Amino acid sequence: MKGALSLIGILTLTIGCSLTAADLPEGAVGSLLLEQYEKGFAEDGFPTATINAVTNNDIKSLSLNRRKLLTHNKVFNHKLETSGITNQKSSGRCWLFAGLNVLSREVMEQLKLKEFELSQPYLTFWDKLEKANNFLEQIILLRDRPIDDRTMQIVIEYPFGDGGWWHYVTGLVEKYGLVPISAMPETKQSNSTGMINKLVTVKLRGFASELRRMHVDGKQEKDLRQRKEQMLSEIYTLLVYAYGPPPKEFTFRFESDDSTVTGDAQDYTPASFYEEFFGDGLPEYVALVNNPTKGYDTLYQIELSRNMFESSDLTILNLPVSRLKHYCRKALLDSQAVWFACDVGKQNYGDSGIFMTSIYDYSGALGLDFALTKAERITYRDISPNHAMAFMGMDTATDGQPVKWLVENSWGEKKGDDGFWYMYDDWFDEYVLVTIIDKKLIEPEDLEKLKQKPVRLPAWDPFFLALWEYRPGGRQ
Repeated sequence: MKGALSLIGILTLTIGCSLTAADLPEGAVGSLLLEQYEKGFAEDGFPTATINAVTNNDIKSLSLNRRKLLTHNKVFNHKLETSGITNQKSSGRCWLFAGLNVLSREVMEQLKLKEFELSQPYLTFWDKLEKANNFLEQIILLRDRPIDDRTMQIVIEYPFGDGGWWHYVTGLVEKYGLVPISAMPETKQSNSTGMINKLVTVKLRGFASELRRMHVDGKQEKDLRQRKEQMLSEIYTLLVYAYGPPPKEFTFRFESDDSTVTGDAQDYTPASFYEEFFGDGLPEYVALVNNPTKGYDTLYQIELSRNMFESSDLTILNLPVSRLKHYCRKALLDSQAVWFACDVGKQNYGDSGIFMTSIYDYSGALGLDFALTKAERITYRDISPNHAMAFMGMDTATDGQPVKWLVENSWGEKKGDDGFWYMYDDWFDEYVLVTIIDKKLIEPEDLEKLKQKPVRLPAWDPFFLALWEYRPGGRQ
């Protein structure tokens, strides 16, 4: 026992000496600096009450700003009919849920339904297969790059995520069609994607290694692509195990708002169902972003921002946030729901479904300044477009300008206020990053900007690196 105590004493002495040693490098934490911190804290009156509160309670609860909370109300003077709250559960498919929530309204209106849901698992199946194919194609295209090449590392690190963007939705719909949720419902794996994602990722990385070895061994591109097609069949098998086989044909029967009127059962294919309700095709949409770290009124294109190999990379027009709000307002007044992406984790009072700046007053609770500009948040990766939802309404002041926005989420009815959130306009300024707008609503001066040759951005750009890490998934 004495030996143990002696050893502890030696260790304590050693640590104490290391803090005061004259040979500590400049910039290291030493005893003099610690003494200054301790003295400064004591001079502030040693806030025992704050220490007790913070050490024994949840910081968010302590910081909840009651004064701000009391300003909240649920009134909206412009509100769209919704197709029913959906639930992505333990998956990162918010981009798809938000997209299909927007498209479901068209079917619902044509059939005079109170609620209607398109199948997310159906498009998820094809999205996953397309992502696997795109990953393997990128491995083939980059086969001459060293393994530590920056682009190669991003491709390898994020081969098979859940997330995506609006143009993923439209690309999948136009290629594979649509089916109602009854034709391909959720499964255990579609509701909780973690395990199937891990298994497919292991397979894909193994395939990547094999393709690169084939290249080193002198195989031609056609040989690699032929082997890739065999590899993809294994991924297809895993996806069928996880999601079930996607339907080629199905029967759809519905009941309209008037429960005495029941529609006749009809046979469809995914393509014919899409054509039935979107005969003229989907509207042409444009992506508008607010990124104050980049030049405004400039068109950008982001490297590798696609799920399908044959698709174009995401092209975006960077505008001041006031322009994004202007177009969202125009869309809602035109009875169009609006897909958008934001940082859902900031100033979100989820218990009541409120997005409001300073709803959590951390500075007031802790006496420290946590302020950052939007540009600083983006540059230093404090915010990212990590969740997609849909605007379904707005409340405007007497001058017609929005005060708050009604948001339809995809976290089920038990989250927020029965599945909805109330976004105050100043929160939009700070945390909304991407909006998708029907091109017919874009005004001439901004249409001209869409004709520019886009500036290419690498996949590791600070703002758009989030596309690889999150591709807004919004996993709960």
